[in-house]
Amino acid sequence: MDCLNNAGRLTAADYQQATLYTTLSPCDMCSGAALLYGIPKIVVGENKTFSGPEAYLKSRGVQLELLHNLECQQLMESFIKNNPALWYEDIGKEMM
Repeated sequence: MDCLNNAGRLTAADYQQATLYTTLSPCDMCSGAALLYGIPKIVVGENKTFSGPEAYLKSRGVQLELLHNLECQQLMESFIKNNPALWYEDIGKEMM
């Protein structure tokens, strides 16, 4: 969502030619935004720490490229360890 906000106002044609790059699998909200804007391809760094509705995105014609990147996984594991309250708030779950 942050990258879409930072991109500013683009035309529908711009989004329809875009590729979204993300550290981890997009959540329901981010997936919905990608579908709303018609973004055809999403490159995912890793989906081990969090897996969003990837099957749904694929069923809607979005091309997903999963990199299974260890650096992205370590980055997310470190973030979750150091910011557990923020992480669980962001994904809409209670802290474990």
